[in-house]
Amino acid sequence: MAHAPNRKRGRPRSAEADTAAPIQALDRGLMVLAALAREETATLTELSLSVGLPPSTAHRILITLQRHGYVELDEATQTWMIGVESFRIGSSFLLRTNVVEAARNAMRHLMEATGETANLAIGDSGDVVFVSQVETHNPIRAFFRPGTRGPMHSSGIGKALLAEMPRAEVEKIFQRKGLPEFTAKTITAPGALFANLEETHARGWALDDEERYLGMRCVAAPIFNAHGEAIAGISVSGPTVRFPDRVVAEFGPRVRQAAAEVTRLIGGVGA
Repeated sequence: MAHAPNRKRGRPRSAEADTAAPIQALDRGLMVLAALAREETATLTELSLSVGLPPSTAHRILITLQRHGYVELDEATQTWMIGVESFRIGSSFLLRTNVVEAARNAMRHLMEATGETANLAIGDSGDVVFVSQVETHNPIRAFFRPGTRGPMHSSGIGKALLAEMPRAEVEKIFQRKGLPEFTAKTITAPGALFANLEETHARGWALDDEERYLGMRCVAAPIFNAHGEAIAGISVSGPTVRFPDRVVAEFGPRVRQAAAEVTRLIGGVGA
């Protein structure tokens, strides 16, 4: 009699696994690592204050992380920084999907056609996270290093993704994250923002009109997977002086076309 193959599992059989308490040491280690990633470099005192741990505890965590290559210490300045092992593991996320690789040529062509920086970002827990960028050669330009996270409602790519979501899902994000104001142009009224998202959906591209940073504009469009779900967005961004309304109207269709090309390359289906 043939035996059924063992079923693969990602968690224990016990139903209590979902409600198990976190491992405190690991929880604290990840807190320190996340804080260091945000700060780029920090002293022991700065890190301990940032995560709310005694310096001795924070130091033991850092030593453990250093032993495994996740953090490094600059002896001259006595500042800690992210190590190469953190980069290697973080980069493995990008290997999970081919959207980054598929978007590279489209982003480069978009940068060359517009003369502006091209960006790629994904949505994550109500935020937009930048994962790749092709910079313009202009001296004044937008810059988002991989891993940069920001609110969706004030981002070109964020709004491009929101415009493709069911309204109920968008409302949940707004309830959880709020609609903080960053500039006088940030759209913080839900009614006005939903109207903006409807306009975005209708034309196929979004505009960040100095809503996150004064003096900066961004034009973005969504990338879809095989299920027709918006999983990422592509954009061009730069100083408002180089993004007058006439240029924005030209960039919009170009960005939408670039996003459509990436959608095609990953086997996606546009909405």
